[in-house]
Amino acid sequence: MSTTPLRHSPAAERNQGPILAQLLALLPPTGAALEIASGTGQHAAHFAAALPGWTWQPTDLHHTHFASITAWAAQAGARNVLAPQQLDVLNDRWPNEGPAFGAASFDLVYCANMLHIAPWACSTGLMQGAARHLAPDGSLVTYGPYLEDGVPTAPGNLAFDASLRAQDASWGIRRLEDVAAVAAQAGLQLAARHAMPANNLLLVWIHAARTP
Repeated sequence: MSTTPLRHSPAAERNQGPILAQLLALLPPTGAALEIASGTGQHAAHFAAALPGWTWQPTDLHHTHFASITAWAAQAGARNVLAPQQLDVLNDRWPNEGPAFGAASFDLVYCANMLHIAPWACSTGLMQGAARHLAPDGSLVTYGPYLEDGVPTAPGNLAFDASLRAQDASWGIRRLEDVAAVAAQAGLQLAARHAMPANNLLLVWIHAARTP
């Protein structure tokens, strides 16, 4: 039986290339990134290895993911990936253990495929926390499936939404307009929308005081 700590997400392996292409176009050569819900750690390792001028802070709600996050970073040779921290977006204190992150600490807050597998309150928590910890010129990047008013939903996303709600009534693909509303309450606005493979969107959010 294998004892490797590496956990593998086929979806993360498929989407990390297209996501990285968008990040490379968006981000300056250097900066500090905070990843929410790092999961297996595949994205942290892949992105940090391609962005050597950036420090990458992975976080997750579950300590059980930490060994995999660390192992993927080591395998990629990404020494700019920091030790993972526990973070619950519903907690006003980020991270939940150890020294708290300071205000305006990060040039990028990145969160992929969390909002639809978490209670709706996590959308509000993410936006409020990102607003607290983003640098004035920083960006929050969210990735995943969304429902949009006036845009036909792909059959695959409709089926996915139904399966999520069958697993947990508090889960489900979120309406972009609803997410934008809680972002606005936190002082963030949608600056860019990028259509991605497999009916996903990559969304860029910035402080409302900035001009998109």
